[in-house]
Amino acid sequence: MSKLAVITPSYAPDAALFADLHRSVLRHTSDDTVHHVFVPARDRQVFAGFEGPRCRLWVRSELLPRRYVRVPFTDVYVNRRRPWPPLRGWVMQQTVKIASAGLIDADALLIVDSDAVLVRPTGVESFSMDGRLCLHRVENAVTADMERHLLWHRVARELLGLPPPPPPPLPDYVTALTFWDPRIVLAMRRRITEVTGRDWLDAFNGRLHVSEFVLYGVFVDEVLKASPPINTTICHLSYHHEPWDEAQAVAFADRLPPEAVGMMISAKSNTPHEARTAAIRRCAQVVDST
Repeated sequence: MSKLAVITPSYAPDAALFADLHRSVLRHTSDDTVHHVFVPARDRQVFAGFEGPRCRLWVRSELLPRRYVRVPFTDVYVNRRRPWPPLRGWVMQQTVKIASAGLIDADALLIVDSDAVLVRPTGVESFSMDGRLCLHRVENAVTADMERHLLWHRVARELLGLPPPPPPPLPDYVTALTFWDPRIVLAMRRRITEVTGRDWLDAFNGRLHVSEFVLYGVFVDEVLKASPPINTTICHLSYHHEPWDEAQAVAFADRLPPEAVGMMISAKSNTPHEARTAAIRRCAQVVDST
C-alpha cells in the first residue's frame, strides 16, 4: 500500500472547520496516514491540541529562508533580496503545499483545504488508475471572462518556460481536494529554478497572482506530457458565496456522487457550522445507504 500524507494549510478563523476535517481524516484514512497542518506562528496555540501521532503541526514561516522577514503586526513577509511583491498569506498557503514535497516522507500527498471533509475511506487507490495518480482537470472550463484563471495560466507558463497559453477555453485544475505525486512536485520545482535562474520559492513567491493547482496541472500536461488518467469526481464541491441554511446544506449532501470521497462547502459562503455538521451527517447516511 502506498504511503499517504494529508496536507492542509489553515489559520485560526478556520480552526473549527479544520477540526471537522481532521476527524474525517482519522476516520477515513489508514492508521499510518499523518495529517500535516501548516499555520501562521501566531496561531500555533490554536492548533496545538490537534498534535499527536497522526497530526503534525508546522509553523509555516519556519519553512522560509532567513532572507524572508515578517512585516510587523501582519502575516506578510518580504524577501530582502527582492522586497516587491510581498509574500501574502494567500500565496504562503500555496507555497507550503509545494514545499511539503521536500519535507514529508510519502508516496502521495492529499492536498485538502480546511473547509473540506472526507466522507468515504480514502487512500492513494481512491485517485489512481493502473498504478498512476489521476489529475484533476476539467476540460474547457476556463472561459474568456475568468480573468484570474487566465492570469494563473499565463504565470504558470512563464514560470515553467512555456509559450503563452492559447486563447480560451482552457482546462481548469483548481479544486479543494486532490492528490499530488511528490516526485512530480520536486521535478516542477527544479524546472522553475532552471527556467528563472532563481530558487523556486523566490520565483513562485515573487508573483502577485499565481495558482499552485494550475502550475502543477500545466507542468504535468505540457512539460511532462504525461497523459495522466483524469478524475474530477473525487470531491463534491460547492464554491457558492452565499450562506446555506441546514435544509440547503443537507440537500447538497444528498447529491453526493457515488465516487466522491470528499465534500466541500466553501468557507467563503459563511454557512453556519450547524448546517455544515448536518451536511456531514447526511453524507454519512448517504454512504451507509449505498
